Amino acid sequence: MPGRGCAGLTLTMESADDSRFQSLLLAIAPAGIARFKAIIESYDNLATLRTEDPRHHYLRLYFDPASATEINALVDTVSEVFSIRRIGP
Repeated sequence: MPGRGCAGLTLTMESADDSRFQSLLLAIAPAGIARFKAIIESYDNLATLRTEDPRHHYLRLYFDPASATEINALVDTVSEVFSIRRIGP
């Protein structure tokens, strides 16, 4: 949905469901969510983390398909520390 920026520029919001992205749905223990988010954000432009279902502590990682190997390796590496379960794609 286009909007007007403060400098008169037109902004376009793109859906995170865009086919140019891949995603992973993860369940993470509440105590580890903030630390996991900090790790993801420490990698510039690797992925975006969003809350999918706050009641079940489901988070979704959105990323470029070219980063899939790196994302999967990162999630595998920290899964035990953060009690991460892969729920689905």
